[in-house]
Amino acid sequence: MIKPKHKNVGVLFSGGPAPSSNAVISAVALNFLDNHVPVIGIIRGYEFIQDFNKSNPKLRKGLHYDVITHEVTKARNRSGIFLRTSRANPGREVKRMEDLDNLEKNMRLKNILDAFDYLQIGALISIGGDDTLKTANFLWHLGFPVIHIPKTIDNDYYGIPWTFGYWTAVDTAHKILLNLKADAQATDSFFIVELMGRKAGWITYAAGIAAESILMISAEDIRGEVLDLHALVDSITDVIITRENDQKPYGVIAISEGLADKLPEDMKPKTVDRHGNLILSEAKISSLLSDMVKERYQEKTGLSVKITPKQIGYEIRSGHPSAFDVVMGSMLGYGAAKFYMDGLFGVMVSVTDNFDIKAVPFSDLIDKDTMLTRLRDVPRGSDFFTLKTNLQYRNIFDS
Repeated sequence: MIKPKHKNVGVLFSGGPAPSSNAVISAVALNFLDNHVPVIGIIRGYEFIQDFNKSNPKLRKGLHYDVITHEVTKARNRSGIFLRTSRANPGREVKRMEDLDNLEKNMRLKNILDAFDYLQIGALISIGGDDTLKTANFLWHLGFPVIHIPKTIDNDYYGIPWTFGYWTAVDTAHKILLNLKADAQATDSFFIVELMGRKAGWITYAAGIAAESILMISAEDIRGEVLDLHALVDSITDVIITRENDQKPYGVIAISEGLADKLPEDMKPKTVDRHGNLILSEAKISSLLSDMVKERYQEKTGLSVKITPKQIGYEIRSGHPSAFDVVMGSMLGYGAAKFYMDGLFGVMVSVTDNFDIKAVPFSDLIDKDTMLTRLRDVPRGSDFFTLKTNLQYRNIFDS
């Protein structure tokens, strides 16, 4: 069994923001501090420590890391992330287990281990999405004690029923969609609203249901790997015409940004951020659909229709956390400290009924051959999928 070399525990947040992040960090730190375990907060994820050079260490307290004290209690209900974050992905060159022995591909991971040794960190609590989970798994296989807390507002994490921040993000999106619905009704117009959700439609469906969207479309609705864009445009146009015939010439259509990943190859976004992550929002699929539907509508009716595209992303990532998400985040933070005290590493913290803590081994979450994480979409035919289908204006995919 792997045992921590040093007494300090490191806490690190990586990837996009999520509501209740500070509740997670606060609960982690307080449970360690109350058990006399010092806590070192790593600032901006792996951004700085992945380039650490033990021959010339340049880590500065207050800039690259900090000692967390009981003052962290003040952060529990704050928005944002007091440790801040980045999308640095130090394990992106590792595609298979053998790559962990390749000095060129594992260099950043080894730099991180050197940084931890320099800071006398003996174990890591990592908080983040699927890339962060993969990095945690790599460090674990390199012999370092790691416990991971799942983070994504997309709620597509396998092994946990709800991720912290998801319902706050849904609630924020819900309020925005309701405002747009009122505007659409007042002006006899339509909005096509693009919401976050790279691989799954949890946000789009939940926010759409709550805000009475006339259509809710995500990757789960598309059969096959490539979106039939013209068929989709035809279907949306027919729904708009039907609404008008029913004397309801207005409405909000909620779509997931992940539809961009199903576009034909020549239409997919090509832009990546500086860490190599594809930027789906660059496809501007809400604008693409709006323009195509307006054109198709004119072809079918000889008239024009007002359709406004909207992208909603950053607005829902750092909202003031709901009570549910504060409790959920706090439970996950407590669970990480509990597993550490029990000597349980190489696991992700999850919850079951009544917020009971559950440990999920990395081996259940990551394919040992492909090194890819398991994701959880909204299954077609599930009750949640059927609910959104029944509540939208028309089922455009099975008609």
